[in-house]
Amino acid sequence: MKVKYLGHAAFEVHMDGKKILVDPWIRGNPKSPVKLEEVSADIVIVTHDHGDHGFDDAVEIAKRGATFVSIFEIANRASEKGVKDVVGMNIGGPADIKGLKIALTQAFHSGTANPTGVVVMGKEGSFYHAGDTGLFGDMKLIGEIYCPKVAMLPIGSHFTMGPVEASYAVQFINPEIAIPMHYDTFPVLTGTQEKFEEEVRKRGVKTKVMVIKPGEEREI
Repeated sequence: MKVKYLGHAAFEVHMDGKKILVDPWIRGNPKSPVKLEEVSADIVIVTHDHGDHGFDDAVEIAKRGATFVSIFEIANRASEKGVKDVVGMNIGGPADIKGLKIALTQAFHSGTANPTGVVVMGKEGSFYHAGDTGLFGDMKLIGEIYCPKVAMLPIGSHFTMGPVEASYAVQFINPEIAIPMHYDTFPVLTGTQEKFEEEVRKRGVKTKVMVIKPGEEREI
């Protein structure tokens, strides 16, 4: 499994021969290392409809041949905008999509449709992208049921978990690797990777914090 960070909450993941994009906010993203015309995917996933999570960009990418995956109402909007291959889901059990199992999870946030996180599972591994969320106790169930190898967690505070809350999320989920996201994009996002790493050490867990700079790719 290869993970590339595209800045803010946007990730490109390669697993089982598929390229998956999650929350591909490219246009207007001050941390994006790529241009929209350079981006393609087999599956594009949108966790919620705030502008900094890439619904409009995801629609453009999906029109080039990707399967658009999101909660039902957002998926319907993508269909209305001309996307042909759309999978509308809800929070619950996984769906089989292009050989991968994809499950939407709850997220404590806001939006015009229910915000979600997402777990993607394949032969080469699994990852949990929390979307935008505060801390919640049922993250323990995400860890117990899906056992994600990698957890991508927001740490910026103000709109999402900060480093302290995100460190408890690591303890609840118990992934092998935790990747911080949704920080250092705007001044209001005050959480830092250093504080996150410090708080994770305090929890005494074995999880490795992997900080990825925008544009970097790591093999996991």
